[in-house]
Amino acid sequence: MTDEVVHYELDRAIATITLDSTENRNALSSQLVGELSAHLRAAAGDADVRAVVLTHTGRTFCAGADLREQASEGGPAEGTKRMLALLRTIVELPKPVLARVDGHVRAGGLGLVGACDLAVASGNASFAFTEVRLGLAPAIISLTTLGRMSERAAARYYLTGETFDAAAAERAGLITSAADDLDAEIGAICDALRACSPQGLAETKPLTTQGVLAAFEQHAGPMQALSQRLFESGEAREGIMAFLQKRPPVWASN
Repeated sequence: MTDEVVHYELDRAIATITLDSTENRNALSSQLVGELSAHLRAAAGDADVRAVVLTHTGRTFCAGADLREQASEGGPAEGTKRMLALLRTIVELPKPVLARVDGHVRAGGLGLVGACDLAVASGNASFAFTEVRLGLAPAIISLTTLGRMSERAAARYYLTGETFDAAAAERAGLITSAADDLDAEIGAICDALRACSPQGLAETKPLTTQGVLAAFEQHAGPMQALSQRLFESGEAREGIMAFLQKRPPVWASN
């Protein structure tokens, strides 16, 4: 039997879901996405759950797509479908989802952060939209991040692929706050959510997610098609191979 890579715990009305696949930096494998989705559904259906905290073990919150698994699946089609469904599950969950980020976030991992209603990161966190350096584009995750970020910030970080810290992520609008004491900040938010009416939360959250859901309705299909097309391109194959081999791609200049 395969060990679980996502854990679920309920404490005083807060469900904590922990990504625990450190050997691949919590990449979005089919197993991780399946278990995460199942735990989210469990939280949605449990009247005792007021809100969800999404967190992680290890130094990486989420590294994005599982590039090795895509090769074994014969291409990106299944992975892009899973990603779209997962992000929409988080956005449509009838309870607030709070990202607790204490490590690195890359590519598709930023899509998770953007899908969450609130996100708090520590000084250990770093962020990068690395797709452009692999011959890809942040297509699917644009659905949950463009509406969070200012246009100038999105242009800079989408186009350069550079790494930025929690303070910059807060200024950009990608996260709610950069915290000196991550657990204290998360605890304060959870206490505030515990004081809220379940009905009030369920009816208020859709007011805050109208824009991202409209983006899904209008752009999900085209963004999935774009992502799949780019993953299947020769340039992306070179970029991914260079990444896996830990070498510069052929187009990188010194």
